[in-house]
Amino acid sequence: MDVVIAGGHGKIALRLSKLLSARGDAVAGLIRNPAQAGDLHAVGARPVVCDLESVSVEELAEHLAGADAAVFAAGAGPGSGAARKETVDRAGAVLLADAAQRAGVRRYLLVSSMGLERIGDPEVPPDFEVYLKAKRAAEEAVKERPLEWTVLRPGALTDEPTERHAHLAPPPNRFGEVSRDEVAHTLLRLLDDPTTVHQTLELTT
Repeated sequence: MDVVIAGGHGKIALRLSKLLSARGDAVAGLIRNPAQAGDLHAVGARPVVCDLESVSVEELAEHLAGADAAVFAAGAGPGSGAARKETVDRAGAVLLADAAQRAGVRRYLLVSSMGLERIGDPEVPPDFEVYLKAKRAAEEAVKERPLEWTVLRPGALTDEPTERHAHLAPPPNRFGEVSRDEVAHTLLRLLDDPTTVHQTLELTT
C-alpha cells in the first residue's frame, strides 16, 4: 500500500507512518517545514514539503499521484486562531479530498473530532466551538466527494501508551480520552478494512 499523510509531522501521523513502514508499506508525509524531514525519515516516511495553506489543488494532486490512500491528520493545533482553523482544519481537508479525486486516489481517511453534537452548547469554550465547526464543515464537504471516505472521530487525545482498550463505534458515544497510539492503530485498521468505507466512527474509552 502507498499512503500519503497530510500533517505528516503530527503526533498521530508519525505513529501511523512508523506502523505502515514497519510492515513494508510506502508512506509519504506532507510537511510545511523542511526542518522536520529528519523526523519523518526516522519513522520510515518520505517527507514532502507542501504547505496546505498555499498549495494549489493541481500541485497537491501531483504529490498524490500513484498513491492508494490519503489520510488527513493535519490540524492548526492548540492556541491557533479561528482563521487557521478555517484554513487548515476545514480547507486543508477539503483541498486534500479534491486533490485525491484529481489524482485518482479513491481511499480517504479524515481524522475529525468527537463532540460535534455540542456545537451551539453555551458550555463549550468559544475556541473549541470554532474548531468543532471547522471539523463539521470538513466532514460535510468530504462526504460530498466521490471518494471511498471514512471519518474517524477520536476523543480527547493523550500521549499515553495504548492498551488497545478504545471503543470504535458509530456516533454518538460517551466522550472520553484516547491515546494517539490507539488512533494510529485504528487508522491502520481502517485502511485495511473496506467495510468501513462511507462510515463515520468514533473512538473513545
